[in-house]
Amino acid sequence: MTDAHRNVQEFFAARAADWDRRFPDDGPAFAAAADSLALRPGDAVLDAGCGTGRALPALRAAVGPRGTVLGADLTPAMLAEAVRAGRGSEGTLLLADVARLPLGTGVLDAVFASGLISHLSRPGPDLAELARVVRPGGRLALFHPIGRAALAARHGRPVTDGDLRAEPNLRPLLARSGWRLDVYTDEDDGFLALAVRAP
Repeated sequence: MTDAHRNVQEFFAARAADWDRRFPDDGPAFAAAADSLALRPGDAVLDAGCGTGRALPALRAAVGPRGTVLGADLTPAMLAEAVRAGRGSEGTLLLADVARLPLGTGVLDAVFASGLISHLSRPGPDLAELARVVRPGGRLALFHPIGRAALAARHGRPVTDGDLRAEPNLRPLLARSGWRLDVYTDEDDGFLALAVRAP
């Protein structure tokens, strides 16, 4: 495990038990972002960096009982909280690094990723790994329940031009990684970048 991975694990392990209590009102935003993937019954979807699994119920509702829902996270404590919250029954939880997914090529219809991009140690290759497991034409939703400016204000820092989620940075990063950015929304009440897997 790299130092970057260890740092991410330590950061989230220390916060796992209180995570859902800190953000109790995010449910509707997660559901709306999951809906943006336009999933169909029977589809296969991954929540990459699923944390406590807040998106899993909405993803399960979209793909139905015959669909496949996977939740992958690097932090055992976050997956334990997902189980404790009753979300483990919504899909299969995997202790896995999104940079090296234990999945075949092109097996998924979509990937949902909340707050993930700022925690990727190698954003280009890591997004390419997400592209690898998605069929051509499949979708990626990069989501955060608040926008870039609101998130920066919450952390007491300014928004910077170097932010990977800024559209001028994100669009070429996704393109180099096998994705085409289709929808970009960055408002105080949410961030959503919706991309399609290139052929």
